[in-house]
This record gives sequence, C-alpha cells and structure tokens, in this order.
Amino acid sequence: MKRFTKEENSWMFYDWGNSAYSIIISTAVFPLYYKASATEAGITGADSTAYLGYTIAIATFILAMLGPILGTIADYRGNKKKFFRFFAALGVVATAALSLIPPEQWLLLLIIYTITVLGSAGSNVFYDAFLVDVSSEERMDRVSSRGFSLGYIGSTIPFIVSIAIIISAQNGILPLSASAASRISFIITAVWWGIFTLPVLRNVEQRYFIEKEKHPVAKSFKRLAETFKDIRKYKGLFLFLLAYFFYIDGVGTIITMSTAYGTDLGISSTSLLVILFATQVAAAPFAILYGRLADRFTGKFMLYIGIIIYIIVCIYAYFMNSAMDFWILAMLVATSQGGIQALSRSYFAKLVPKEKSNEFFGFYNIFGKFASIMGPLLVGATAQVTGSSSHGVFSLIFLFIAGLILLSRVPDPKASIPVPGNIKTL
Repeated sequence: MKRFTKEENSWMFYDWGNSAYSIIISTAVFPLYYKASATEAGITGADSTAYLGYTIAIATFILAMLGPILGTIADYRGNKKKFFRFFAALGVVATAALSLIPPEQWLLLLIIYTITVLGSAGSNVFYDAFLVDVSSEERMDRVSSRGFSLGYIGSTIPFIVSIAIIISAQNGILPLSASAASRISFIITAVWWGIFTLPVLRNVEQRYFIEKEKHPVAKSFKRLAETFKDIRKYKGLFLFLLAYFFYIDGVGTIITMSTAYGTDLGISSTSLLVILFATQVAAAPFAILYGRLADRFTGKFMLYIGIIIYIIVCIYAYFMNSAMDFWILAMLVATSQGGIQALSRSYFAKLVPKEKSNEFFGFYNIFGKFASIMGPLLVGATAQVTGSSSHGVFSLIFLFIAGLILLSRVPDPKASIPVPGNIKTL
C-alpha cells in the first residue's frame, strides 16, 4: 500500500484529537466525576447509572432526528465542512464549559454533557462522510482502521496528563481537590480536541457533492423522500444499517457506561483510570490488525469476529464480581472495539453513492444513534429491576446476536452499489 496522502493523514488525525473526548468525557473522568456528584447528592449507584444512560439516550435521540436532514443538506457543494466545523466547535466549547459546573450540580452536569455528546457525535457524522473524499475504496479499510488506531494512541496523551493531575491531587502532591483536578481534565480535553480539528479544516475538501440549487432545505427533504422511494436500489445498504443498528448498540453502550459498571463493582476510581488507559494502549494495535486482516479475509469476515468477541464479553460480564474480572473484560473489549467501529465505517463507505455520502452517513448516524438509545435504556432498566449492572451488560447479548444474523444477509459491497448518476467531483 502506498504512503498515506496529506488529506488521508489530516482526516485520520481528527480521530487523534476527538478520541480524547471519547476516553476522558464519555468513558473515564466525567462518568466518575458525575457518579461522585450523584452519590454525594444521595442517589444510589444503580439509579445514577440509569440516569446517565437516560441522558445518553436523550442526546442521541436529538441527533438521530437531525442526522439525515443535515446530511442531505450537507451534500451540496461546500456544506459538509461548514456542518463539521459547527458541531466540532459546539463540542469543544461545551466540553470546556463542563469545567465551570460545580460538582454538587449533578443535573446541570448532565445537561451540559448532553450538548457535548451532540457536538462530538454531530461532527463525527460529517467526519465519517469525508472518508469517501479522502480515500479510494481499496484503501478505505486501512485508512479507517489507522484513524481509530491513531485515536487510541493520541487520546492516551491527554489521558495520562489528566490521570497524573487527578492522582496527584488525590494524594496531596498537588494543592488541588479531586473535583478541581477533574475539571482541569475537561479543559485539557477541549484544547486537545480543538487543536487536532485544524488539519481537517485546512487540508480536507468535499470532492463529491451535489450542485447548490434554490430552496435547498425543501429540495433536501425531497431528495430524502426519493431515497426512501427508491429503497430497493439500496437494499444491501439498508440491510447493513439494520445489522449495524443492533451490534453497534452493544459496542457503544459498553464503551460509554463501562466506568459506571466498574464503580458499581466497587472498583476504585484510580484503578478504573489505569484499566481504561491500558485498554486504550491495547486497542491501538488491534485496530490496525483488523484493517490488515480485512485486506486478507474481507471486512465482513472481520466484523463477524468482532461481534463474536463481544458476545463473549456479554457472557463474561454476567459472572464478573472483582477488579480482575473487570481487567479481563476490558482487555477483551480492547481487542475488538476499534476494529469493529473502523471496519463498519469503511464497509458502509463502500456501499454508499459518493455524491450522497452525507445523506447516507446521516442514516448511518440515525441507525447508530437510535441504537444508542435502546442499549442504555435496556441496561438502565435491567440494572434497576435486578439491582445488578452485570445483568444489564448481559442483556446486550441479544443485540449482538441479532446484528450477527442480519450481517450474514448483507451482499458484497460491489453488488450493492447502484449505478451512479451525475456525480459531481472536484
């Protein structure tokens, strides 16, 4: 494979920046900060975990509703970068704003957190859609996988700095409270994310587009309706989205609520941070490995492997009751979380008509985000009914099995792409 181009590298480095949000805000520091705030307010562990799940569900529902419409509008020349810039800026600013919320205001924390989710997930819709602009179909698996790998590696840098500050504060080395140290990590995340958004803004352009026309919003709704009308042309694509709806639900839920599970098991915040750091480090080479194995065995085969590993994760989670169990679970997740996400993105990119990439990645988003509503709700409800977070994780096994069955029915990408119409390209 030839060296990565300037556009490919610039695109991949957004993962390097945005993944700091994923580990520090979505997965590690913020959930611990929120859980501590909720506990101080007298909320039980199971209830606070459920409230976090409900918050994620609300945020993703909002974006899921907007995704296809915004994506259809963004398919017009020059709009993709504008939408990407807006959502990235929204996420960065809201993440920095988390540092201004006092720890006792746990409800306000969840409200601002909702805005950060909108910014991060919204920018990723258009970032993912840029994959068709920066790379060819033959290179997409490698480029997408390397992007995820860079994300894991890059996110460890602000994560290490944040952990060092938090642990130093907890041990009296720094004259800071644990709460203040956590809020500093939110600022670090925002700055890191903002800096590594710049290469995309400078070097990546929308190559495939639809020419602008009068009444773009009304025309976008019309094009969206036409896509639904011609859905038979895109049977393989929508079948893949249905499979993705189920299996990515489990993946996302496990990632975003893992610290809540660990806290409910009685694992200390310091131990959780160390485990999550180790998971990031281990996940990087596996993301690259998935991309290389996809070249040899096909992306679809490697998606099967990833889903099966997650089924094993759900079964193991049912029996976990110690920090060692959580370590084993985290390492199992590390083998596949990057690979399954990277190959889902590149597999889908091969299925979509390039001139409608934003519209279809809007659907990719809505299926993924609606799935993210069901997963946290399922885990939250199960945890409250049973009083056990482990039972909640186990309930996700049904989503992975459904995704596996549906994926087996998806045809080869080249057989699923309709004959292109009047594609405009720079």
